[in-house]
Amino acid sequence: MDQQLSRPTWSRQIEFTLAGIGAAVGLGNVWRFPYLCYRSGGGAFLVPYLLMLVVLGIPLLYMELTVGQYTRRGPVHALASVCPLLKGVGIASVAISFIMCTYYNIIITWALYYLFSSFQDPLPWENCNNTWNTPNCTNHPTHNNYSSTASQEFFKYKMLQQTSGVEETGALRWELFLILILAWIVIYLCIFKGVKSTGKVVYFTALFPYIILVSLLINNVQLPGASEGIYFFIVPEWEKLLSLEVWVNAAAQIFNSIGIGFGCLLAMSSYNSFNNNVLKDTLTIAIINSLTSILAGFVIFSAFGYMSHLQGIPVSNLAVDGPGLVFVVYPQAFANMPLSQLWAVMFFFMLLCLGLDSEFAMVEVMVTSLMDEYYQHHIKVFKRKEFLVLAVCGVALLLGIPCVMQVGIYVFQLMDHYTAIVSIMFLAFFEVIATCWSYGVKRLSANLEEMTGKKANIFFRLCWLIVDPVLITAILIFSIIQFKPARYENYVFPSWAQGVGWVIALASIIWIPLGAIHTLWVLPGSFMQKLKLSITPYALNEKSKMPYYERGGIGYPDIAVISTSISLPEKPPTHTYF
Repeated sequence: MDQQLSRPTWSRQIEFTLAGIGAAVGLGNVWRFPYLCYRSGGGAFLVPYLLMLVVLGIPLLYMELTVGQYTRRGPVHALASVCPLLKGVGIASVAISFIMCTYYNIIITWALYYLFSSFQDPLPWENCNNTWNTPNCTNHPTHNNYSSTASQEFFKYKMLQQTSGVEETGALRWELFLILILAWIVIYLCIFKGVKSTGKVVYFTALFPYIILVSLLINNVQLPGASEGIYFFIVPEWEKLLSLEVWVNAAAQIFNSIGIGFGCLLAMSSYNSFNNNVLKDTLTIAIINSLTSILAGFVIFSAFGYMSHLQGIPVSNLAVDGPGLVFVVYPQAFANMPLSQLWAVMFFFMLLCLGLDSEFAMVEVMVTSLMDEYYQHHIKVFKRKEFLVLAVCGVALLLGIPCVMQVGIYVFQLMDHYTAIVSIMFLAFFEVIATCWSYGVKRLSANLEEMTGKKANIFFRLCWLIVDPVLITAILIFSIIQFKPARYENYVFPSWAQGVGWVIALASIIWIPLGAIHTLWVLPGSFMQKLKLSITPYALNEKSKMPYYERGGIGYPDIAVISTSISLPEKPPTHTYF
């Protein structure tokens, strides 16, 4: 019996929904969304954000879940099936997810470091009476460029012990390295049994953060100045809507937050039952993801209001960006709250849960793809899937070591800039071209009808055919035009480091042209015949690996070997796909 016949499925469908929510809802909801709101006119940002959710986020998530559930394969085989010429997009999705999982786990490592530190009384970032503090440290935050807060110095000089630039590597931070090992052990124990173990863990990791967010919000709104922060968040500066950058940022945030192009949700949906209601999961995951961002916005901006009250400056003058938002500004607010240790422990435990869910999904993309492509080989070498998962986690751990050296924050920033900002836009563009235009809206809609009994409505077909390709093309062009070299705070990376960043970006993008060249090489016929076949769905599949429906069956596609004990219907389905 082939492994595809016995491909595991979620024990309960709610487990996939929770895992999907966990994969979509991550640290970006807590720091990137509030930061974009802060920079883009507060409530004004919500207008393009919600519009992009409706016309971009939901339709593209619907598309990915449909492809994953119908093909029952990971992103590599799924994209190779829908458009052989662009099969490299699937490989690139796996590459970018694996690159991201190596440095994304560093954020989990930082969260664990802060979590352990939060049990100290007083909090170690509460005052300047520590060995790592400088003469410029101040216990009371002020709007002064020459001084630094105790929270800033704890992050920079105690935890990171960062060097002056990427040219100076420094030593290995043994505390962070040991915590990184711990983080990978936790991740392995949660996913080594595949969807059977992940499905149980997500009941806690996907739901518990909401309890903490609500608790933090109840606490924060009672703090002095909180109303000013919330006012900044919900009252729009309408003139900001005239900026094209705000609209592009809104689209990019929806895109990155849900995870279009990363292959995570596509891989997880391949473990769904064939007749699962895809639309229900799509709406649930996308809407809860955006509501979580808005809830996190209220939590963060109420803390901003409190910080502006303490510093005596307007909310708009606070300095917030990236990791500094959750590892500098918010801990600084905790230090001045009643029961500071309790709130700090809850907050960093929430970050841990949010990070773990997203990490599960990124590792699962690599494992699923390896099992789909080299199942017999891996079973022969590793004997059990659990050992393959261990090998993947071990390699990712080794690749993450540079990020826990003293130069680590610069390595992290460089990888994040050229992976999450540069690479993903190219991947998303070609994925939409492959699925919406090459495979086609009619085929996608027919697949939905076979699985659920209902075709996609006119709204989704219009988005897939026109709106989403146009929007993603515009985002890609704007990203290229407005591209800015990587930097960390006031430090601009030297040219050689930017070159390394482009190599990191190409590590995923390069698979798209390589995949196209390989497809044209292996297909038979003249060049024009090869080109025609390369945009024909399933042209690369051998007869034994064609979708189940094409071999006369209905239900589970891509089953290579059918047992004689399984009875096939006498007539193939009447749907016309090609």
